[in-house]
Amino acid sequence: MTVLSFDEQGVDVVYDGTEFRLEKALIEDAVGKSYPDVTDHEVLKIVEPEPSLSGEPRQIAEIVE
Repeated sequence: MTVLSFDEQGVDVVYDGTEFRLEKALIEDAVGKSYPDVTDHEVLKIVEPEPSLSGEPRQIAEIVE
């Protein structure tokens, strides 16, 4: 299971027992959008090769407000 914790500067990730941080600039470069417009599903796709996506995608701007 992957856990994503969003804040205004990036995302703390726990993936397969490993903890790491994805910085805002890295996410923007990977997705090609400004950080607030990126969705949680897009971040999950960066982390996992074949993520199991459920529910509606939420923009980071909505998550960190």
